[in-house]
Amino acid sequence: MWQLLQIEILKIFRKPRTYISFGAIAAMVLIIQIALKFDGLSYIEFIVGGLKDSLEIPYTHILNGYFVCFVILNLLLIHIPLLIALVAGDSVAGEANMGTLRLLASKPVSRTEIMLAKFFACVIYTALLLIWLAFIALLLSVLLFGTNDILIARNDALEIIRKDDVIWRYLAAFGFATLALTTVAALAFLLSVFAENSIGPIVMTISIVIVFTILSEMQIPLYDRTVKPFLFTSHMLAWKGFFYCKTDSGGTAIPGTVENIRAISKSAGVLVLYIIGFVSSAIFVFNKKDILS
Repeated sequence: MWQLLQIEILKIFRKPRTYISFGAIAAMVLIIQIALKFDGLSYIEFIVGGLKDSLEIPYTHILNGYFVCFVILNLLLIHIPLLIALVAGDSVAGEANMGTLRLLASKPVSRTEIMLAKFFACVIYTALLLIWLAFIALLLSVLLFGTNDILIARNDALEIIRKDDVIWRYLAAFGFATLALTTVAALAFLLSVFAENSIGPIVMTISIVIVFTILSEMQIPLYDRTVKPFLFTSHMLAWKGFFYCKTDSGGTAIPGTVENIRAISKSAGVLVLYIIGFVSSAIFVFNKKDILS
């Protein structure tokens, strides 16, 4: 199994398209950082809205590396599924397209082991992509903007989290984001079993994510009660919950607390069930698949 996993990882990182994802993330992060470096105060004024007329807001302290990283995560995590699908959607379909799938299936290992090795290789790629994002979005932002307390804008209020209470929240958020994007990888992996080339699974994965995301964002009571709780996209942004703190009687954030850890745990559970369902279905279909090429 370990040898199979090594082979699959090597296959992923021998393809130039794999490095497109890392380059694209670096480019997008740098664009956002440059924009905030030169015009970040205008962005903060937009976030606080009408509160700037009633509160004295220390803009120069708010614009720091922790805040910039939070902005980057909000802007980029919704787009990264495309980069995940580029690799996961090619995992099985790419082999079929090259005509090597039949040779792979004839090896003295079970088809289940082959599929698990391919999926875990996709998980490792996803994790590395998030580690790369964390490195340039958090570390580089801290180097460029310094550190301070972080301002979190919520629907009805602004929340200030002390700078010594931030790092563990980012570690948790990136961990949850890895789980969320692994769900996308599992979906693309499943669709890859049904295709003879990687274009179909990639396009289908992104189409499903877009449609589900639109449904998740719709403020329609009918969907709120019946559809949203069961869509994996409704749970992918639960990483934000790590930045919502419990507050004391004066409305001040309590260090080390999370307002609704139960909701985050529930979302994580839903995503894990989706991953198990997608991967199990992919293995079942592949074991029944009549490979002719």
